[in-house]
Amino acid sequence: MNLFSELRALVVDCLDGLVAEGRLPADLGYDNVAVEPPRDAAHGDMATNAAMVLAKPAKMKPRDIADALAEKLAADARIISAEVAGPGFLNLRLAPGLWQDIVRAALGTGTDFGRSDMGANTKVNVEFVSANPTGPMHVGHTRGAVFGDALSSLLDFAGYDVTREYYINDGGAQVDVLARSVYLRYLEAHGETVEFPEGTYPGDYLVEVGEALKAKVGDAFIGKGEQFWLEEVREFATDAMMDLIRGDLAALGVKMDVFFSEKSLYGTGRIEAAIEDLRDKGLIYRGTLEPPKGKTPEDWEPREQTLFKSTDYGDDVDRPIMKSDGGWTYFAPDIAYHYDKVTRGYDQLIDVFGADHGGYVKRMKAAVAALSENKVPLDIKLIQLVRLFKNGEPFKMSKRAGTFITLRDVVDQVGADVTRFVMLTRKNDAPLDFDFDKALEQSKDNPVFYVQYAHARVCSVLRKAAEAGITIDDATLSAADLSGLTHEAELTVAKKIAEWPRLVEIAARTNEPHRVAFYLYELAGEFHGLWNRGNDDLSLRFIQEGDAATSQAKIALARAVAVVISAGLGILGVTPAEEMR
Repeated sequence: MNLFSELRALVVDCLDGLVAEGRLPADLGYDNVAVEPPRDAAHGDMATNAAMVLAKPAKMKPRDIADALAEKLAADARIISAEVAGPGFLNLRLAPGLWQDIVRAALGTGTDFGRSDMGANTKVNVEFVSANPTGPMHVGHTRGAVFGDALSSLLDFAGYDVTREYYINDGGAQVDVLARSVYLRYLEAHGETVEFPEGTYPGDYLVEVGEALKAKVGDAFIGKGEQFWLEEVREFATDAMMDLIRGDLAALGVKMDVFFSEKSLYGTGRIEAAIEDLRDKGLIYRGTLEPPKGKTPEDWEPREQTLFKSTDYGDDVDRPIMKSDGGWTYFAPDIAYHYDKVTRGYDQLIDVFGADHGGYVKRMKAAVAALSENKVPLDIKLIQLVRLFKNGEPFKMSKRAGTFITLRDVVDQVGADVTRFVMLTRKNDAPLDFDFDKALEQSKDNPVFYVQYAHARVCSVLRKAAEAGITIDDATLSAADLSGLTHEAELTVAKKIAEWPRLVEIAARTNEPHRVAFYLYELAGEFHGLWNRGNDDLSLRFIQEGDAATSQAKIALARAVAVVISAGLGILGVTPAEEMR
């Protein structure tokens, strides 16, 4: 039950009625007509901008439209009053029965309450994490992994057909460096003393890989040149690192649908096919780029190169796809990879990149627009840095990783649920401070605790009600007489529950799962407020001694809160708490 959609439909019906009566001109577009919560709750329960957005195309004064629309709306039994405010906004006050119906809808639907068919099974590919397979996942990957996974769940909840995908960067020079680093650990496993040159990976996590390589090949690679072992060790090391990364993802509760290897693009004609597609569209040419101002990009050469005409699709400059020596630039396999996604039939692509990849946004969007002939939109979400603190000080690096703080370091400190929720307490493009002490603090200032505590409080109410012999299954609560839920504090909670289906659609439309975390914190706040008022006003307590019917109505409201919290936490990948420890 999406009350906002239902009332928007009512507004549209009333506008059509005004058109039929000749009080509004025909053929007005209603796309920008919205029904939403008013900025000030004192103004009413909902507001519509219909008169404001239709005034210009209708060539009428906004207030004249608003007055006529208010007259129509007030005739509906769901509307207590429709009042014109300011230049033409329309504030609506709704019958209490609508909020009680919201409670019933949440109980009747369970954690599917708020699910939407907005996505209409649109096929969406969400590519996230895609860390180089050179070591365990670090804290920056953690935020990207949580964001991508929560976004995927959100889109699924909103009716999209979602594929979670990991792009394995196993085709570049970094995997050769990995192989050489593993080879050093392999020599170490044979008792040799080794030194790690600058640029190699000295982390302890490769000790086991070196020992495993020894167990597999014995001393076959001892004293041999790279040409004898590099390719085999590279494959062995990459597989070992991907096993490690899959374990890291599992520890965070993330499961990918597809792992796509960059290496599979080389020597198979797939890069050539993608470039040929662009060539057929007249978008590949030979040319020399102007020298860049400021920092020189890695793919610029002061000589003729093969270029992609990305400026035709909004990029600042055309981009090299082949170097002067005939080798591919880093951009070429990226084009081929996205060409593969397009040919797999996705209707929409989402890439989750680290903030350091901001320079790739325009070129990747240009490539996908060209490859799909502007039919497949690409949204790129940049994940900003995470700064870790403990005991008021920056959290020190992991000895195991050697150079960074790992995902496992974070999860071991606070658990997967807390890690996931905290990572979504800021918008993806804003830096995030992760304080281990605050993440475990039991206070309102800790959003994880605050939301979980609300759910746990509901569970405690249900346990006490059961002990008192009150029937509390959802079917019984849904069928209870809820007409007594009229107190301002109770209706405030019900109104916040009513916002959930709308919030889901807004968050999915904007690809912003942090909105779910923010909403849950607000819902928890309204519930805790009602709970605390019950300390002074006994009539607001959820269990009314000796009055099972009234208790069931109040428990129904509490249970509806738990349903929505559980649904929201499910999207975030967090397990709801039944009691706090």
